[in-house]
Amino acid sequence: MAAHCQVTGAEPGFGHSISHSHRRNKRRFDPNIQKKRYWVPSLRRNVTLTVSARGIKTIDVRGIDAVVAQILARGVKL
Repeated sequence: MAAHCQVTGAEPGFGHSISHSHRRNKRRFDPNIQKKRYWVPSLRRNVTLTVSARGIKTIDVRGIDAVVAQILARGVKL
């Protein structure tokens, strides 16, 4: 599963893990991506989205219809 949120656009960040002696190693900060299935009344079908935890909260606040309309306006196929 790609670590990319379809709602917020969150992607992995890159940086260093730093030890106590301050040695640096490359690491990747992945967003908390979940695969969730939503019923969309405007489309009258279920839609499966890969969303971050922040994206789930966004859907709760704005509503699934508004979020799906925004995703479709970007040209993403659901």
